[in-house]
Amino acid sequence: MNPATMLLIDDHPLFRRGLAEFFNATGEFHVVGEASGGRQGISLAWQLKPALVLIDLHMPGLDGLQVLDELKQLELDCVKVLLSAAMDRTELRAAMRLGANGYMLKESEPEMLLAYVRSCMQGVMVFDDDLARLLADEQDSAGETTHARLSGLTVREAQTLTLIAEGMSNKQIARQLGISDGTVKVYVKNLLRKRDAKTRLELAASVHRRGLDQPQEVAGDELQ
Repeated sequence: MNPATMLLIDDHPLFRRGLAEFFNATGEFHVVGEASGGRQGISLAWQLKPALVLIDLHMPGLDGLQVLDELKQLELDCVKVLLSAAMDRTELRAAMRLGANGYMLKESEPEMLLAYVRSCMQGVMVFDDDLARLLADEQDSAGETTHARLSGLTVREAQTLTLIAEGMSNKQIARQLGISDGTVKVYVKNLLRKRDAKTRLELAASVHRRGLDQPQEVAGDELQ
């Protein structure tokens, strides 16, 4: 299978180059173009027709949201993922309205960013877990019950829970999802709390007993 073509739009050369080297090294992606600004990025997207565009949210000139808007108007058939240095739910909502397939933090671990991008390429709308929790906290303050706040799972937690129910170890889950063992341990700890369980066996049993809670990502976010 040929690697998926990727365009990078970011005004920081070192960060952009690091992304290019990382994704090219996976063998799953091939960076066909790099742009240092929004206007150049839109032009390259039109010329190259990449399968995936990674867009820096905060750039001088055209910012990431404006780039998203113009790409939407051009009706380019590509996956569009925003990268941000900070969490902002207003920008997240705007990105959703403009057709972003993902919204991730630049500080994400490389393997987690890769896993998120893979999910986006499979048609899943993916947002960084911290951003998902930010939205969930806002919903909670607007009147969500404490039970809903505690039981709702992020997409990544739901994926981890499914694999636990299949009998996978932390190392196997890490390989399956393309994340680190340490990250899996964090998800397992969250799952034990949210599912009011003391052991992995109880977590697995809870899946068979009550299924998965609706992920606390955003409307339209589905598991694959």
